Amino acid sequence: MKKIALVIALAIASLSSAQAENAPESGQQLRFVVGTGLTFGGDKLATAKYTNGGSIDVRAGGMVAFVGGVDYRINQQFSFQGTVGFHFDQADAKNGNVNFRRYPIEVLGYFHPTEKFRVGGGVRYVAGPKLSGSGYGSGIDTDFDNAVGAVVEGEYFFSQNVGVKLRFVKEEYKDRMSYMYRGVIYNDKVKGDHVGIFGNFYF
Repeated sequence: MKKIALVIALAIASLSSAQAENAPESGQQLRFVVGTGLTFGGDKLATAKYTNGGSIDVRAGGMVAFVGGVDYRINQQFSFQGTVGFHFDQADAKNGNVNFRRYPIEVLGYFHPTEKFRVGGGVRYVAGPKLSGSGYGSGIDTDFDNAVGAVVEGEYFFSQNVGVKLRFVKEEYKDRMSYMYRGVIYNDKVKGDHVGIFGNFYF
């Protein structure tokens, strides 16, 4: 995955350099972006069971994300976006909670086939992934290594200031606690692959 991320990053850097040389000044635009979204997928990390018989899973690809950053339009056909976010999934009850939180940093490049739509992808670096709980969820605390993933997405613009994204993210988390068995080092891994829908506001 790290090799894939490196290749994507180099490709984006090369594309940026090539397009910047030919970009007309009138087509360049730097804007700020804030957004929020829902994501679905990933391995199950924990299950919270309620007294009424119901239950809810906390997954490595869920559930709510907030992002903020900058969006740069190079020219009519190409743009880039860099964001920092907060992504979490959580199960709450009166006697405790369980949550999985992480802080993704993304660098994405886009191609614009029309003024209303763009498609692209890039690299996602996830810092501080942690599973924790309190009350009934105490004792499940798990720290994961920082992870590198890949993003593919498309975005439709309802106006210059409002866009909606559909995306797919591929990533994997590794438990920091490793163990050795018969001379082999093992690390528990969980898949954080997920799909998501985001609403963004540009200003």
